[in-house]
Amino acid sequence: MNRTFACVSAVMLTVAVISGCATKPRQLMPTPLVYQEPNGQVLFEKIAASQQRPEVDLLFITNRAAQDDPESRLPYGQTRRKGMVFGSAEVRMVPAIDWETLKAQSRLAERTSEVALELGTVKEFAAFPQEPYRIIRAGENTLSRDPIEMREFDATKAAFQEEIRRRLALSPKKEVMLYVHGFNETFATAAFTAAELCHFFGREQVCSFFTWPASSTGNFLISYTTTTESAEYAVDHLKKSLRMIAGTPGVERIQLLAHSRGTAVLLNALRELMIEAIALGVDPADAYRIYNVVLLSPDIDVDIAGQKITGFVSDPDLTRAWPDDALPRLLNGRLSIYASPDDRALSVSRILFRSRNRVGQLRPEDIAPAMQTYFGTFGRIDLITFSGERTDLFGHSYFTTNPKVSSDLVQLIRFGKGPGDPGRDLLRTGPATWEFRAEGDSR
Repeated sequence: MNRTFACVSAVMLTVAVISGCATKPRQLMPTPLVYQEPNGQVLFEKIAASQQRPEVDLLFITNRAAQDDPESRLPYGQTRRKGMVFGSAEVRMVPAIDWETLKAQSRLAERTSEVALELGTVKEFAAFPQEPYRIIRAGENTLSRDPIEMREFDATKAAFQEEIRRRLALSPKKEVMLYVHGFNETFATAAFTAAELCHFFGREQVCSFFTWPASSTGNFLISYTTTTESAEYAVDHLKKSLRMIAGTPGVERIQLLAHSRGTAVLLNALRELMIEAIALGVDPADAYRIYNVVLLSPDIDVDIAGQKITGFVSDPDLTRAWPDDALPRLLNGRLSIYASPDDRALSVSRILFRSRNRVGQLRPEDIAPAMQTYFGTFGRIDLITFSGERTDLFGHSYFTTNPKVSSDLVQLIRFGKGPGDPGRDLLRTGPATWEFRAEGDSR
């Protein structure tokens, strides 16, 4: 039997077994190395007293339809909504734990008591109008949107931005962290990942997540193909969400993190926003205030990802407005890609899409020297390869399950460190590639 096919079969069988069994409560991710006692950095130093509580309050945006299963405890399901809603989702730390105990447990390499995650109160604040928006004929050759529906849109947008401003007032950093999940995720599991990232980023930002109808039940192959199409459906809604966040007064930076298939959703949304800004003669970096973009275990073909990121370079007519043939700035921070050649979950994608290379499995040697030089010249793009011990079943969620990788992510997002800075335990392997330093490697 072909080795790759055997690996894929094993992954699919394992997923099927897991789906049919009761699962343990989701545990808070292990403590990143940067915080571990006795010499770790302080985890919470700027958080307001009013926010010092175990629960994490998240802002959510979703195009999931309301749950139609009366036996489900989730507010939103796996089918598509013709529009978006936003609200708040509370993630609790259980069993009941006070703030000081949680702080202490969040510094330990080996916790002395369980800290599990539970979805608490979910409140929907408002819904945008149902799509497609109504139109009226204003003349023989003129169409316009229904003014009543436009007032509804404007009111909902204003409420969304006011909620962001309210949260900014409580946040030490005037920035928004938005997490976009991947395949096989529910509303709850997406909230859990956003909450634990928020927790270990010091709870200093407005923490939010965009959740789309990724399939999480049923036949694995059918679920995956359904998810792929739902990912395409989500692009427009994520684009609108990012535009509204960036247009909110007081937002200084946006930090974007996406996992697995969510990276394709994010890259497509960013590409559309980039073209939109360039068409207006504005640098995307200024228009959207995007600082860091982090792609975690990206489930996307290498050639497609490269085109999304650099396609505008090979389209001179798009950027004629820039003087001296200069190129527009896309972001003010870095585009960081975390990959692992041992990511078994992505083997399924390689078979289904007949894609030899998935970005999430790249090694430095997979990038030709000429492309290494190209990305090095491009700047602000880092491929970070992890090939250490697998800390989750498929080696697909190492950004939360491996303390070394999560520590590097904290150094990037919270402390603003570049890949070669002290504190980030990375070894340069090429003009745009890095790998985690092995134990005892002092190079």
